[in-house]
Amino acid sequence: MSTPDFASLFPLPSADVLRALGERMREGLLLFDGKGNTSLVNRAARQMLDAEQSPVLALGAKLARFLPPAAMPQAKESGSWSGSLPLGERVVILQLYHQPGEGRDVYLALFRNLEGQEDYERELQQRHAELRQAYLRLNGTQEKLLQSEKMASIGQLAAGVAHEINNPIGYVHSNLGSLQEYLRSLFTVIEAYERALRAPDPKASIPEIDDIRSRLDIDFISRDLPQLMAESREGIERVTRIVRDLKDFSYSGRDESWKLADLHAGLESTINIIWNELKYKVTLERQYGELPMVECLPSELNQVYMNMLLNAGHAVAERGHIVVSSGVSGDEVWVEFKDNGAGISPELRQRIFDPFFTTKPVGSGTGLGLSISYGIINKHHGRIDLDSTVGEGSRFRIILPIRQPKG
Repeated sequence: MSTPDFASLFPLPSADVLRALGERMREGLLLFDGKGNTSLVNRAARQMLDAEQSPVLALGAKLARFLPPAAMPQAKESGSWSGSLPLGERVVILQLYHQPGEGRDVYLALFRNLEGQEDYERELQQRHAELRQAYLRLNGTQEKLLQSEKMASIGQLAAGVAHEINNPIGYVHSNLGSLQEYLRSLFTVIEAYERALRAPDPKASIPEIDDIRSRLDIDFISRDLPQLMAESREGIERVTRIVRDLKDFSYSGRDESWKLADLHAGLESTINIIWNELKYKVTLERQYGELPMVECLPSELNQVYMNMLLNAGHAVAERGHIVVSSGVSGDEVWVEFKDNGAGISPELRQRIFDPFFTTKPVGSGTGLGLSISYGIINKHHGRIDLDSTVGEGSRFRIILPIRQPKG
């Protein structure tokens, strides 16, 4: 026994029947394609769009002008979009559905008037929840982007940091080899003294001891050993400082709270990390003023310092000069980075803080450094002033409040 065909039992209604059903609906109904061409609209939709006399074909395009920019792309991506929409003096709830067709996209819009206080409150609560979710997603994305840029920056500097660590480790290793020889010589002299003390006539062993001391150059060892130990200690402290600075710099800041910090300490920590990237092409001059402790997120400001210093270094073609200065002005502090590099043209100055904008060759920069720096300083209720002349160099001045505004 064959199964009856569904379409034969329940044939699809004609277009006239669909239009008649649509006219009985209290909700607005509008069927249109991606170009705004309308194929079906009912009276309620015309009233809500205030378009009783408008040509049917143009109503889809008219609705598209009222929609938020993300509505149709979101409906196309996920199949639907919903939201409140102001139409004249009324606010309607709009459900927008998408269906790909043969050679064109088809959209179905259903309108419903907001009626009564309960509807408004329900809609506001829903929109508030959606906005909160969007804010949380945006905030999480910003944190991930900041951490990603931090780690990308450290990755670019990894070879230089390794070089900075290898140098002190190298001479500490060499010094340990010398120390081993020195200890062997000293133990030989100690053994000679012990033999002399056990001998019947200790004074008779003095020429032998003097010979051993002269042959092993004990006088030189006694002079060189303190210097060798001091160099080794300095090397270990240098490695410890680099590792500590790297740890502080790469810290994500997710749980970092606002605190009073010494901006100069953060500057020195950052310079310590990136110095290998700069020292072969620039001289660095410090002109620090007396700064108070500043309420800030130190790890995030370190990211800004690094971006500023690296950009200044990249602006210098072969040999150049960078001046890092600081000072106080009223209830604000400032940190300035000045280079004598290529400078920035007025056209590019308008775009340098845009995300992903970079003048570096493809693969040499993400275009996020200055954009992230701008966001961090804005988060601190500060600003970045730029003064640049093509062929003479640039000056970036970061201005921060000493205490964050309350509330």
